[in-house]
Amino acid sequence: MSLPLSSKSGAIVLLIASLAGLAIALYAYFTPLTGVTGTLGALVAIVACFVLAVMALLLMQVKTRGASLTLRGLILLGLAGTFFVAMLLHQWWIGVAMVLGLIGLIVDMVRPARHARLTHT
Repeated sequence: MSLPLSSKSGAIVLLIASLAGLAIALYAYFTPLTGVTGTLGALVAIVACFVLAVMALLLMQVKTRGASLTLRGLILLGLAGTFFVAMLLHQWWIGVAMVLGLIGLIVDMVRPARHARLTHT
């Protein structure tokens, strides 16, 4: 049985934030005069945002509690690391996207518990 869209809203916010960070990082990497054009740091931000987007998609699909907790822990580390890279690169908008991703992760952690309580009472 598939979960309703409202229980996936946190993962959707995380996915959108990751894709926004990816777009900003790609812009910074390829556009001349951004200060990080062609740098390894911008490339790391691109890869990290892509991996976060993939993990957000996986988060929507996992069924077991253990896999969900492990994935959430990895996503949290990814968000923190990408935020740190963004601050070192002075790419503030990537940092904003990672904060929005953190909000999505928090929503995802709260929503399933609320959904489970409503269906079992």
